[in-house]
Amino acid sequence: MSTSSAESFDLKECIAYQTAILEDVSRTFALTIPQLPGSLRDSVGNAYLLCRLADTIEDEKGMTSAQKTEFGERLISVIGGSESPDEFARELGKCLSSSASPSEHDLVFNTARVISITNSLSAPQRGAIERCVRIMTHGMMEFQRNAGTKGLRDMNDLNRYCYVVAGVVGEMLTELFCDHSPEIGSRRDQLLPLSVSFGAGLQMTNILKDMWEDRRRGACWLPRDVFGKTGLDLGSVVTGQDNARMAPGIRELVGITREHLNDALRYVLMIPAYETGIRRHCLWALGMAVLTLRRIHATPTYHKGDDVKISRRSVKAVILVTNLTTRSDRALKLLFAALSRGLPQAGQFTSPVPQ
Repeated sequence: MSTSSAESFDLKECIAYQTAILEDVSRTFALTIPQLPGSLRDSVGNAYLLCRLADTIEDEKGMTSAQKTEFGERLISVIGGSESPDEFARELGKCLSSSASPSEHDLVFNTARVISITNSLSAPQRGAIERCVRIMTHGMMEFQRNAGTKGLRDMNDLNRYCYVVAGVVGEMLTELFCDHSPEIGSRRDQLLPLSVSFGAGLQMTNILKDMWEDRRRGACWLPRDVFGKTGLDLGSVVTGQDNARMAPGIRELVGITREHLNDALRYVLMIPAYETGIRRHCLWALGMAVLTLRRIHATPTYHKGDDVKISRRSVKAVILVTNLTTRSDRALKLLFAALSRGLPQAGQFTSPVPQ
């Protein structure tokens, strides 16, 4: 195992950096992670930043597929302790272009600080995080190699894509929650499949919200079989001209996403009510996803993500209402039913867990 300057950093200073950079790279996680109990706050925040490093590698426009594969594998080695984070950060930083945000450049530069927190975690926590990043990195490499505007082949491919970029994160969080609480750990086998569906629901919401921006970047994560039923060729779609023709397929995917979010609620209700921090962490993300899905369903001819993005007032409302109902399973069921009213049901392509 190689030594690195990650071992020389003060842990409190590293955690302070982690908290600060989270606010720059993700407003949503900067809101939800602080709700977690202290020990989980550090491990979940660390896991998110490592996943963000994997995303930064895959999103870099100036690197070839071979370079992305190399740096993805090296990131896994850094997490596992067999490569120096300093050398990794130095060489990756040289390959980053202006397509990466300033906060992403900063995160790469400070990889050693992030890894010093990873090294302070327990073996089960490190194992869960390393497994997540490995599956995510390998999966993203596979899908990015074949990315294009023609879309994914079918719902099975979409399920697989959602698993490698989000479902596996749900599994990782569940393992961290189980490590934190013996009572949650006793429900692990029931929670894991629901956590995959939870992640898929959040990811599908984002895919629908961002589909036009993704297309402008040369990618489409929508399934061709769903949209092909009405004779629509995703590869020939033109933004602003074919929005109305997309509507039937969007409605079907909204229904499938709704079923995933139903599973997400079931997941939350299996977390003990006294674990209010964990419940809030999940509920805020779930509430924002449902409201976004409602906007997508109400405006199927939207042209850009901002058209269906929920307002800050809605975010505050989600936080207020879920905080009031966090401990009450009955109130949460009624709230979710009210928010989901009017959304379509899943059709024949529903598959909550990837095969």
